[in-house]
Amino acid sequence: MRGEGHRNSFPSHRLCDVMDVSPRGLRAFRNRPASHRQRSDLVTLAHIKEQSPLSLGSYGRPRVIEELKEIDLDGGDHKFNIAPNLLDRDFAVEKPNQKWAVDISYVWPREGRLYLSVILELHSQR
Repeated sequence: MRGEGHRNSFPSHRLCDVMDVSPRGLRAFRNRPASHRQRSDLVTLAHIKEQSPLSLGSYGRPRVIEELKEIDLDGGDHKFNIAPNLLDRDFAVEKPNQKWAVDISYVWPREGRLYLSVILELHSQR
């Protein structure tokens, strides 16, 4: 079951306090079947773990993604709309508030995935 590696390390009531959930909510979470996305991720992970030794660990991310696409598995590429690149690498600016650049990414600290968003006004470069 997902997230159960330390199940016996802490009493349930302590976990509920830390996570600010009710004991009933914790039981519901533990008994809930894995979602379609979680099952799909497990299949993808199993395939990657199977293929990695066959390539002697030499496949990088692009090759793994290509390998997954060949067998119709989701390689983690998002399917969200991507905003058009209106600047087309033209970063020249003569006065403030003419052009802004934005990017979003994520980082993986110990606490889990965090999103990082950067907004830059190109004239002041701040």
